Amino acid sequence: MQAPGRLLIRPSVLCSVNTVRAVGRLLHCTPPKHSAVEMETGTTKAEPESEMNGGSRSLKSVQEQAECVASLSDTDCPAVTNVEAVIQEGKARIIFPSANEVFYNPVQEFNRDLTCAVITQFARQRLAAKGIGVLSLGESEKMVVKLSESEGELSGAETDRGDQQSPRELARPGEKCQEGLRVLEGLAASGLRSIRFAKEVPGIHSVVANDFSFRAVEMIKRNIEFNNVEHLVTPSLADASLLIHQSKRSEHRFDVIDLDPYGSPAPFIDAAVQAVSEGGLLCVTCTDMAVMAGNSGETCYSKYGAMSIKSKFCHEMALRIILHSLDLRANCYQRYIEPLLSVSADFYIRVFVRVFTGQAKVKSSASKQALVYHCVGCGTFHMQRMGKAFLHGQNHKFTAATGPPVAAECEHCQQRHQLGGPIWAEQMHSPDFIRTVLETVERNPQGYKTSDRIVGILSMVMEELPDCPLYYTMDHLSSVIRSNTPSLLQMRP
Repeated sequence: MQAPGRLLIRPSVLCSVNTVRAVGRLLHCTPPKHSAVEMETGTTKAEPESEMNGGSRSLKSVQEQAECVASLSDTDCPAVTNVEAVIQEGKARIIFPSANEVFYNPVQEFNRDLTCAVITQFARQRLAAKGIGVLSLGESEKMVVKLSESEGELSGAETDRGDQQSPRELARPGEKCQEGLRVLEGLAASGLRSIRFAKEVPGIHSVVANDFSFRAVEMIKRNIEFNNVEHLVTPSLADASLLIHQSKRSEHRFDVIDLDPYGSPAPFIDAAVQAVSEGGLLCVTCTDMAVMAGNSGETCYSKYGAMSIKSKFCHEMALRIILHSLDLRANCYQRYIEPLLSVSADFYIRVFVRVFTGQAKVKSSASKQALVYHCVGCGTFHMQRMGKAFLHGQNHKFTAATGPPVAAECEHCQQRHQLGGPIWAEQMHSPDFIRTVLETVERNPQGYKTSDRIVGILSMVMEELPDCPLYYTMDHLSSVIRSNTPSLLQMRP
């Protein structure tokens, strides 16, 4: 049984731009500290051809896109007017226009805080192999040396004995690191997330803030200048899929690709698994929870290659569906994924995975996927692996799995079974990686406004059972046997 305690889906809290504008006027555009606001629209829809100077186009490189964006305005960034709002989140201050059709979502601040924390730890492990220490917000140089000495155990083959010594240089937030991470935000909207990466995540070489909307890219360019991060952040006007596909060659790949679309990330996954560097980090958000939680299983299959079913474990199943989809797309190019962290929060799910290349590991991918037999009566579920992997002498062998694991009717209530999946049936998290992220956030609780929530969720993730996909809930079990529901505190070990 899954460790008790699960994340609850809470409704999105949306704040219209009229409300933000009214507050901005009241405060004379003084930004409230740590206010979490981000534009959620205009990231996936093309502007009219008249505004796009001829409709969709193919730009050959990020450099050409930067030149195109630079030509949008020949004047310096103007001052903030009284019809605009300046919102501060973390270290970034963002100018938002007064477009009535635009909505802002303050709930996403947790998403962005968690992403900054994860990428910071990823940069620490990634750069440790190059002898570069990472000085994150709230850390001293002595602490960095101590952390660098312990990174060898966490980053495995990426480090050698020489990396156990003091780092030859330190990477700090807001400073360009020549050997640092190349980051792409494919659907940047206002550029808030990219600017936060530049100002809060150490070890950054460059950040490309891309959007397909002409107005959005103008806003990104203005906010880059407003935050003085021109040396790190490059605005890009392009179709996200096209831009990512153009970066598939090894010398053009990104170390981190962040996909946070308004809806499903399915159109961008195929390109993303190819354009991320070897061992790079892929950060994906899905907000189409109605589809992934079982309300429209056929739509889920068309987007992710898996059938979703309504159940008490629907949110964990949604996480495992997107992990299955990522691994399936990566397998087409002899690549595979290793999940670092997977969370379900509020109205969305968020996964962080590393992508590697290896034919031998790809062969074992079938044994990591499973179908789900779910009883419609009592809620009992059984897993059916898609493949079987075993050790034969010194070699690994792979065969088709045998099944089914259930009879035609449920052995407990004689009801029928629903068939869902395939889903990712292996671990959804890396405990060692999460432990280091948790320790970093706990050392500097003032670093993020949602630090308490990050600590709480990561602590709960650490209690997840590693080899038990899906779970039962106490209230449902009590309902099946018609008994009172015991307290979760009584059931905890």
